[in-house]
Amino acid sequence: MNALLQLLAKSGLLKKDLDYYLLRAAMVVIFAWFGYDKWFQSEITALAPLIQQGPLIFWTIPMLGIHGTAILLGTAEWTFGSLLLLGFWNKKLGILGALGSIATFVSTLTILPFVPDGWDAGAGGFPAMAMNAAFLLKDLVLLVVSIYLLRADVLRSLNRQCEI
Repeated sequence: MNALLQLLAKSGLLKKDLDYYLLRAAMVVIFAWFGYDKWFQSEITALAPLIQQGPLIFWTIPMLGIHGTAILLGTAEWTFGSLLLLGFWNKKLGILGALGSIATFVSTLTILPFVPDGWDAGAGGFPAMAMNAAFLLKDLVLLVVSIYLLRADVLRSLNRQCEI
């Protein structure tokens, strides 16, 4: 075990702030990809039953239609991803991106209890998730990453102000 610890210590995995940079880059990729998908009818049509059940976003389809909802969500995801990307250089923009990211994943996680056929009846229902509910559970980790990035950028911004 000690040899493994020494190997990991020499590998660069423990480099200061590596986790911060990797998590920020991963979130940028995720928002770029999720935002891209929203521009296709098949994606938003598949998500419509979930969106319609979301206590925070149910209003988008009746108000904007499927196409308008796709534009709203895709644009929001690209905006938050762009702000997170700019956060590599400007922590205040990173803070805005992290706040938008938090709002995104809070919105999607609130859908979880209401997912149509989200609880596997064959396994006795709740808490056994069907795939359409399990799909949303990943957003719990993305929410925690967003909170981590928000905290890191706020601390870095405050430290920079103290240095000036």
